[in-house]
Amino acid sequence: MEQALNYLKENRDRYLDELKSLLTIPSISSDPEYTNAMVDCANHAADLLEKAGLENIKVHKTAGHPVVTADWLHAEGKPTILIYGHLDVQPVDPLDLWEHDPFEPHIKNERLIARGTADDKGQLFMHIKALEAILKTTGELPLNVKLILENEEEIASPSLPAFLRENKELLSADIVVVSDSGMWAEGMPEITYGLRGLTYLELEVTGPNRDLHSGTFGGAVANPAEILARMLASVKDEKGHIQIPGFYDKVLDLTDEERKLTAQVPYNEDTYKTDLGVNELWGEAGFSTIERTGARPTFEINGIWGGFTGTGAKTVLPAKAFAKVSMRLVPQQNPDEIADMVENYFREIAPGSVKVKVIRHAGGRPVVTPIDNAYMDATARALKDSFNHAPYFLREGGSIPIVAEFKSILGLDTILVGFALPDARTHSPNENLHLPTFYTGMESLVRMFYYFVE
Repeated sequence: MEQALNYLKENRDRYLDELKSLLTIPSISSDPEYTNAMVDCANHAADLLEKAGLENIKVHKTAGHPVVTADWLHAEGKPTILIYGHLDVQPVDPLDLWEHDPFEPHIKNERLIARGTADDKGQLFMHIKALEAILKTTGELPLNVKLILENEEEIASPSLPAFLRENKELLSADIVVVSDSGMWAEGMPEITYGLRGLTYLELEVTGPNRDLHSGTFGGAVANPAEILARMLASVKDEKGHIQIPGFYDKVLDLTDEERKLTAQVPYNEDTYKTDLGVNELWGEAGFSTIERTGARPTFEINGIWGGFTGTGAKTVLPAKAFAKVSMRLVPQQNPDEIADMVENYFREIAPGSVKVKVIRHAGGRPVVTPIDNAYMDATARALKDSFNHAPYFLREGGSIPIVAEFKSILGLDTILVGFALPDARTHSPNENLHLPTFYTGMESLVRMFYYFVE
C-alpha cells in the first residue's frame, strides 16, 4: 500500500494532465449534437483503463450512448467490488458566466475548473488512478475489481437498467462503490448512506384557443397563468407541509441511530444562510435543515412560464401556461405512485375553465444502505486515515437513480464516498474540483481497496 501511495505523489503532474485531457471532451448526453463526443469520451476512458492495467475492457453499444466495462479478477477468494461512475456532463448554460471555456480546464485557487471536474469525470478518474497506482507498483490488486462507466447519468440512465439485466454475471460483485457525491467541507469527509428518489413532471394549463387582448377579455376569461399559479401555491400550507392526499403515507421517520449520526455534523445555520445569500431559511416545519434536505420528501417548482416575457410591454392574456416541478422522495415512496398522486391532484383542483396536461419526465427510486456494514466501516477507516478526520454519515438530498437499480437488479448495496466540496458548483458555471482533496481522496481510495479485505 505504501508503494502505491508514493506512486500517487510521484505522478500528480501526469495525473492532472490526463484528467485535463478527459475534461476537454464535451460529453453532454442531453444534446444530440454531441453524440459523437459521447463515443469519443467512452473510447478515451477505455484507453485510460488499459493504461492503468485493467483487463477485459469493452465499449458496449446500447440503445443510447455507450457503456464501458473493465475488470481485474485475479484475487482468488477475495471479495469483488463494482466501481461505477459516469462520463456524461450537464449542459454548460449560461455560457457567459464561465470564466473560461467550460471544456478548457484551468487552475485557480487550487481548483481545477471545467465542466465534469466534480460531476463525475474527476471523481471517476480518481478510482482509475488509485487502481493504476496499485497495479503499477505491485502488479496485483488486493481484491477483485469490476468497473462500469456510463454516458447517460445526467439524463436519468435510460439505457443502463436494461444493460444491468442483460449482464448480471458480468457485473456480479459483493458491493458497489460510487464517487458522485461530496465532502461535508474541506478536510471533512462524508459517507452518503441514503439518496432521495425523484419524480419530475411538466404541467401545461390551457385556457382560450389563442392569446387574448387583456383589456377586451380580461375579467371574462380565466387566465391560465393565474390558474397555474393558484394551483401551485395550493400544494403547500404556511408550514411547508405538502397538501397532496397520500403524499406522506409511506414516509419513514429517521431512526434514533440516524438522528445521533446527524447530530454529530457541525452544521451552522448562519454560515449556511450567508453562503446562500438569504436572510432566513424556509421549509417543512418540525424538522432540522439537514433532515429536510436529506430525509424528507419535497415538492419544488423548477420553472414556470407563459404569456409575454420579452422586452417592453404587451397586454396579453395567454392561452397557455407551463411549469416544471420535481418531487424528491425518501425510502418507501414510489416515483410512479407519487406521479399519479400529483397528476390527480392537479386535475381535481383545476377549474372547468382550463384543461390540464401532465407530461412525465425523469424518475428514480430512493435508496438507503445499511450503516452496520463491514465495507462501510472500512471506507470510514480509510477516510479517517487519509484526511485525519472521521467521516460524517448523511443522507444526500439529490438522486442517483441507478443506485436503486443496483439494488433491485443486481441485489447490491452501494457505498457512496464523494470528494466534491460544497463550493464545487456542480451543474453550475465554473464547476470545479479542489486539487488537495483530489490528491488526498485518491490516497483514501487506495487505502479503502486494501481495508476491504482486512
